[in-house]
Amino acid sequence: MGEFLTEIRLRVTETYTSLQAAQAAGDDFLADAHASELENLHSIAVRNGVDPHCL
Repeated sequence: MGEFLTEIRLRVTETYTSLQAAQAAGDDFLADAHASELENLHSIAVRNGVDPHCL
């Protein structure tokens, strides 16, 4: 579980950073895509027994 948790945290951090950059650039389409990816990552975490608040 340790490696999975490390990887999912990394992906959430990278995606959140990209979301913020897209929002700052005013790119609504890209921001929506990153927001959807964050939702997907949270769903994956939950399905694998990870509390999404730990991400």
